[in-house]
Amino acid sequence: MHNSFFQGIFDQTELSIMVSQFLLCIVISLLIGIFYAFLYSFKNRSSQSFIITLALLPTIVCVVIMMVNGNVGAGVAVAGAFSLVRFRSVPGTAKEIGMLFLAMATGLILGMGYLGYAVLFAIILGLVFTLLTQTGLGIKSSPSSDKILRITIPEDLDYNDIFDDLLEKYTSKYEVLSVKTTNMGSMFKLTYNITLKDLSTEKKFIDALRCRNGNLEISISKQETNYNEL
Repeated sequence: MHNSFFQGIFDQTELSIMVSQFLLCIVISLLIGIFYAFLYSFKNRSSQSFIITLALLPTIVCVVIMMVNGNVGAGVAVAGAFSLVRFRSVPGTAKEIGMLFLAMATGLILGMGYLGYAVLFAIILGLVFTLLTQTGLGIKSSPSSDKILRITIPEDLDYNDIFDDLLEKYTSKYEVLSVKTTNMGSMFKLTYNITLKDLSTEKKFIDALRCRNGNLEISISKQETNYNEL
């Protein structure tokens, strides 16, 4: 590949930016942003607002950097642009935050005029992201023995130690997460984090619990990492 492809389009120009250069950066940044948006929406759960933001973010950062390129305020502008991640850093996942930083880094490269490097960067990181997503890195392939147990009991039943012997028999560890009233205060709903000793004994465990809680509602579900956690 010819070296001129990786030269900055602003290297041989003055501080003023030509309209053709400005439009070229806008078009390429939009194309890369749309590429990121489609890449992330493939086999990833996300909202429409996040996808649209991901598509536009490289262009926004690119324009900000172009407008201050060569000025003392460039450092302040970069810090301000990267602080935009704050609006997703609290409720978002680590993958979402990583994609936002990727989009902003691409916009920074584009804003400095290095279009070839921006395209190469987007292709490499896009391929790596797709590869890691397809391989399912970090996802457990086997069924997990970590479960969430919910038991409904009548209000006159002492829940403090009524199930302890069964929990010790069928689980390797357990922890009470919450106790709350339900059905106008006539029942309690207990929630546990448990780790089953043997997944094949799950039905026997439920049957034993039913004999203690008067055949009221019992549910066992898998534990899931909170979607808003890193």
